[in-house]
Amino acid sequence: MITIAKLKTLKDRTCVRKCALLFHGQAKRVLQGHEPDYRYMSDLCSMFSSPQFLSVLSEEQLASMKSYASSLPSASLSSLPFILEDMHHTLLSALGSEPSDWDFVDREGALDLSKRKVLPHILILDRLRSPFNVGSIFRSADSFGIEQIWLVEGTACVTHPRSIKSARGCVDTVTYRYYSEAALIEKLHCSSMPLFALELGGEELERFPFPPSGAAVIGSEEMGVSPALLALCDQSLGRVSIALGGTKGSLNVSVASGIMLQRWYSRTC
Repeated sequence: MITIAKLKTLKDRTCVRKCALLFHGQAKRVLQGHEPDYRYMSDLCSMFSSPQFLSVLSEEQLASMKSYASSLPSASLSSLPFILEDMHHTLLSALGSEPSDWDFVDREGALDLSKRKVLPHILILDRLRSPFNVGSIFRSADSFGIEQIWLVEGTACVTHPRSIKSARGCVDTVTYRYYSEAALIEKLHCSSMPLFALELGGEELERFPFPPSGAAVIGSEEMGVSPALLALCDQSLGRVSIALGGTKGSLNVSVASGIMLQRWYSRTC
């Protein structure tokens, strides 16, 4: 295990992230039936007064960490892993990068790219204004094999805090690039890739001929896909639609995207 002396030499965020992973490792040790290393846990807790922690954590977060630390010596073996995992989560929350319990992560705590199955599928986002929707679509894209996301200028910023929050780390796992509409249309004209749009009035999802490779265009809930991009889709594979049976005329764009991406993924795999 890394020494406390070594931890004190690390940069602020790197130090906090490493400590988070060390608390996580201690939780796993206890769950696997090993004796808790109280001495090492105490040494880790001594880092809470270090310059690295003081620069990254808020006063409230530091208070929480100290409270957890004070409860470690008296905690039962059954509750100890939960306290350690709370410490792990609090530190990653301070960094803005907390993973879900079921995420695949590498040794550094980042999402493990080796777990992704990537298909030759491109997703084009045409002027989606909501950063929450953009982030949610990145999360679905990560799960369903999207190789790249191309964003038409005017789409919400991928690095907006709300995009990052809803993407849950997936803005770092799916490659993306912004284009002006004119530049993107020129690129698509020069390409022979099949192209289709997720739009109302198209072929139903169950019957649509999803291509093994190609690009799908998704427009905003209010405006849909732009006329220029829609014309290119109609010249290629056309439009795919999701049959609805409720009172609403359309689905949230991130929900509709997830449904379509899963079907495209399952047809290709």
